[in-house]
Amino acid sequence: MKNGLLKFITCGSVDDGKSTLIGHMLYDAKLIFADQERALELDSKVGSREGKIDYSLLLDGLMAEREQGITIDVAYRYFTTERRSFIVADTPGHEEYTRNMAVGASFAELAVILVDAAQGILVQTRRHARICSLMGIRHFCFAVNKMDLVHYQEYAYKKIEKEIRKLAIDLDLMSVTVIPVSATEGDNVTKKSIPMSWYHGKTLLEYLEEVNIDIGTEEEGFVMPVQRVCRPNHMFRGYQGQVAAGCISEGDSLTVLPSGESAEVQSILLTDREVKTVKKGDPVTIQLNKEIDVSRGCVFVRGTQIKVSNMFSASLLWMDDSELVQGKNFLIKIGTKLLPATVMKVKYKVDIHTGEHLRASKLYKNEIAVCDIVTAEEIVYDTFTKHKDIGCFVLIDRVTNMTSACGVIRHSLRRSENIVWQKLDITREIRAVKMGQRPVTLWFTGLSGAGKSALANEIEKALSISGRYTMLLDGDNVRMGLNSNLGFEEQDRIENIRRIAEVAKLMNDAGLIVLTSFISPFKNDRERARAIVGEENFIEIYVSTPLEECEKRDVKGLYKKARNGEIPNFTGISSPYEEPERAEIRIDTTEVSLEEAVKYVLGEIENYINKNNKRCDL
Repeated sequence: MKNGLLKFITCGSVDDGKSTLIGHMLYDAKLIFADQERALELDSKVGSREGKIDYSLLLDGLMAEREQGITIDVAYRYFTTERRSFIVADTPGHEEYTRNMAVGASFAELAVILVDAAQGILVQTRRHARICSLMGIRHFCFAVNKMDLVHYQEYAYKKIEKEIRKLAIDLDLMSVTVIPVSATEGDNVTKKSIPMSWYHGKTLLEYLEEVNIDIGTEEEGFVMPVQRVCRPNHMFRGYQGQVAAGCISEGDSLTVLPSGESAEVQSILLTDREVKTVKKGDPVTIQLNKEIDVSRGCVFVRGTQIKVSNMFSASLLWMDDSELVQGKNFLIKIGTKLLPATVMKVKYKVDIHTGEHLRASKLYKNEIAVCDIVTAEEIVYDTFTKHKDIGCFVLIDRVTNMTSACGVIRHSLRRSENIVWQKLDITREIRAVKMGQRPVTLWFTGLSGAGKSALANEIEKALSISGRYTMLLDGDNVRMGLNSNLGFEEQDRIENIRRIAEVAKLMNDAGLIVLTSFISPFKNDRERARAIVGEENFIEIYVSTPLEECEKRDVKGLYKKARNGEIPNFTGISSPYEEPERAEIRIDTTEVSLEEAVKYVLGEIENYINKNNKRCDL
């Protein structure tokens, strides 16, 4: 009887022999074509093994990989033996490419972690084991490689095996097997090793063919995140997605989250065929017996309790080159839902060597930590141990669209369940009608001395004279009260802008036109403020006066102090200012009077409001 498909990953430190191991397995098991075998033999003649076959070339296909002798990107291989089918992800060992390794781990059910017999467990070995555990891999095979370099000594193997068993206890690994191998010579890869006759266990291929990965993996109930609403005509409305857990049959009752509405399954399509029942992994279209509010990001559930809230604690791997600071805003993707989220707090990071929990307020590339995260609205999720598909997530940089982190949900935060938004009878719309105005936030940004505060002050006076109800939030004034506890480090600046945006939103809800005058130098922070206030209510006004002109004005003498090193982290001198790329209004105050600037900006505000997001330059 043939076992089911096994998806596994090979990982470990640099030059531990991951690609060589899988290449030798494919070669010995006759799982490559004749032309591939001939090409391998020819390529090996100019390789690094003095004409002997270099099995790693079967996996390392990039020119840079072959030149450097390392794996850079994830290489996927599909192969079948008489007893099982496999998909293997051969991942890079270099710390620089940990992101790529994590991608491979996210799809795998089992990890083959290589350990160099001559060097033992290294930092990257520990990091990869922790990442695999973080990604929910429960079955681990540690291949102690290069046994030929330690003369196949049982003592050398036993010493490393002891280290591995200790690591398995530290990481609470569920299923661990240790096999001594030589990837280059083929010992215990597909055939029993003669020089290691003291080893009586299975070869690596035998282990992979026989291991049972289904033990303890059953998830409770039925879960299906909705990927798409299908409406080919007015007679049919179907909800498409992949079944993440359980099974469902025609006539069963389903609940849709987050709304909590219920309906019965009227029909099920598996691709283009109508069926009565579907199970985990099936791509399906479900039609319900009545119309309810369902859209992309909603989740169908049955027979299980799933969380609906906006705060949770999570373990994450930080993969970005820039550091993570508390208060930073991202897009988060959980299941099929994408929405803004903020890392509220870094609770601790994990020491790769010892597993110790270390206090931290920042994270650097490839560090693992536990953080508290809040989303912009309620989202459907569960803990990773209960439901994998809606218990993992990625954080996406809002400016670059790069994946900055991946993580798994540990538990919901109790405060999210105890705090409920209070709906009020007097709404924002009622207040706006009563005041006879459209409440918006006018976000003035630019260098110190650019003229933001003077311009915002005069515009507020003009709006007030015309009968508008306004409130001006100035950077210095706010820092003397609401934000007096914040400094000028990056995380303090992020929190400064977040608080201002939240206050501006509340004042908009009160019906007021809010003017803010802040340097707000970073694109991410301004985009976050835009998300908090709301795209339709946010008008960014970039006062683009050049640095040279701002220094000439230097009313407060700040530039002079910054040049002398008396003020650290001063925007434009020792800290960067990132120019807005999509400001609705831009104005350089160098060549215009204050009266002309006010007249121009007021005119552009009216144009923007009346002419559907028209962006303007002076």
